[in-house]
Amino acid sequence: MFSCVKPYEDQNYSALKRACLRRKVLFEDPYFPATDDSLYYKGSPGPTVRWKRPKDICEDPRLFVDGISSHDLHQGQVGNCWFVAACSSLASRESLWQKVIPDWKEQEWDPEKPNAYAGIFHFHFWRFGEWVDVVIDDRLPTVNNQLIYCHSNSRNEFWCALVEKAYAKLAGCYQALDGGNTADALVDFTGGVSEPIDLTEGDFANDETKRNQLFERVLKVHSRGGLISASIKAMTAADMEARLACGLVKGHAYAITDVRKVRLGHGLLAFFKSEKLDMIRLRNPWGEREWNGPWSDTSEEWQKVSKNEREKMGVTVQDDGEFWMTFEDVCRYFTDIIKCRLINTSYLSIHKTWEEARLRGAWTRHEDPRQNRSGGCINHKDTFFQNPQYIFDVKKPEDEVLICIQQRPKRSTRREGKGENLAIGFDIYKVEENRQYRMHRLQHKAASSIYINSRSVFLRTDQPEGRYVIIPTTFEPGHTGEFLLRVFTDVPSNCRELRLDEPPHTCWSSLCGYPQQVTQVHVLGAAGLKDSPTGANSYVIIKCEGDKVRSAMQKGTSTPEYDVKGVFYRKKPGQPITVQIWNHRVLKDKFLGQVHLKADPDDLQALHTLHLRDRNSRQPSDLPVTVAVRILSSASLMAV
Repeated sequence: MFSCVKPYEDQNYSALKRACLRRKVLFEDPYFPATDDSLYYKGSPGPTVRWKRPKDICEDPRLFVDGISSHDLHQGQVGNCWFVAACSSLASRESLWQKVIPDWKEQEWDPEKPNAYAGIFHFHFWRFGEWVDVVIDDRLPTVNNQLIYCHSNSRNEFWCALVEKAYAKLAGCYQALDGGNTADALVDFTGGVSEPIDLTEGDFANDETKRNQLFERVLKVHSRGGLISASIKAMTAADMEARLACGLVKGHAYAITDVRKVRLGHGLLAFFKSEKLDMIRLRNPWGEREWNGPWSDTSEEWQKVSKNEREKMGVTVQDDGEFWMTFEDVCRYFTDIIKCRLINTSYLSIHKTWEEARLRGAWTRHEDPRQNRSGGCINHKDTFFQNPQYIFDVKKPEDEVLICIQQRPKRSTRREGKGENLAIGFDIYKVEENRQYRMHRLQHKAASSIYINSRSVFLRTDQPEGRYVIIPTTFEPGHTGEFLLRVFTDVPSNCRELRLDEPPHTCWSSLCGYPQQVTQVHVLGAAGLKDSPTGANSYVIIKCEGDKVRSAMQKGTSTPEYDVKGVFYRKKPGQPITVQIWNHRVLKDKFLGQVHLKADPDDLQALHTLHLRDRNSRQPSDLPVTVAVRILSSASLMAV
């Protein structure tokens, strides 16, 4: 995965370190200097900050002291609890933090080889579809010889302060980390996709069935190495970091460090009774101020759990910021949960694997409507179809589809006043099975995401077999920016961008003809196959000028239901369109009947029930096969 890590600002860690060792100097980063510009992008600096190297702050500095733990981190003066909460989650996953902190053994201080230290570190973050290697020096901002930002329990442990500095470099300065989104940091640490869950809107506190289903999903994400956080919305500025009577803090991000079903009772009674409670362990990035309700550290509820079970859970009675809650209480007191799913794309796995399509796109402005790609959401009907469009196929009878769009991070441009995210989202439309060109009118909406000014928007949806078009948009027209589209399906979806509005003109167009008309045929409704009392494996084929569309097979039924659309660019509008029904057999499919349709102006949007005729006879077939067909036709090539 990391063989193609891209050096940030073209700084090569190994080359820079070798150069410093050869010159016997400590590294000083010219791209993130030890100045106020690296601290603030606006406002007054406040107390005098002195940049110091770890060796000047304490004796015997270390990257890690007694390993790495979620208890190591404490938030500093910048309001980045979202980042510290994500780091707390990261620290609990060895496989993940070793990706973010590469070569961690080599980067550790070695007291026996002081001349091998060059004051340089590097860290990996996933940004906009690729891993980047961020190089920093070890100079850290202090006041009165104390770290003013993220710091560890141990005065001589520096991994969290150094990771924070590298992340601040990506953002432009430390102040740019003030007031961010935990989901962004979770994605940057893993390359996964973040799925936000609104606990209030979903009414999970009062709906036990929904709550149990959500807990199983949260447990699955945790058990498969994902990262999770929770928070309580602050509705007003006065609510920010306001402490509730239960001990929780509003407008504050908490790391979820464990998810488990806890066995209640003692001894054999607990084993045979098998009563379990859904529980979550959370951590306050401040390293203090805990939940004081049921199952808090000193709560009497812990008497219901055996000593052995408490030891497994790591229950401690100290104000370290970490505490347990029932999932029911989590849903009652918290408003949001963010799950960062690690999408398994490996072919060698015992768990479900996914096929990923990853495409880059952009919302761009242009005076020519045909070239404009910034049309805004569906509220702006005149320009909506000018947005980028992407097509993908669901190839199973029904499949779960995960879709995520991520806009290019803008926080690093905050000092120019351009650092806020655009409000983005996307709609998904079910289209004709053979569509190859851009949509120009509304079709059946299969799903849609929320619109939010977040860096990424995620949607999980179940869709039947067929072809779909994704239209990612900004909420308002005219806004520009780059985005990354990721589509995950069970089998390859052949996802690609639709660039052309209509068939292109080629050197053969004058000889072979160019389409004069576009026609859409929609076979919709149930067919009665009374000659097949035991049922048939039937399917529909629509043919037009050498092109054809085949529906999914309806297995073992004498009353199949069809919903198949085809769009045809016709060079000879006078020629008929043929609709056939076939019965699938192992050796040779059986022809059941067909009809020839002519699309003329009188047929526009007309719904016909047609008795199919046998292709070898002019008389109606004795097979009483009927199906409804809708014909849409227009002289304009850009009509559909």
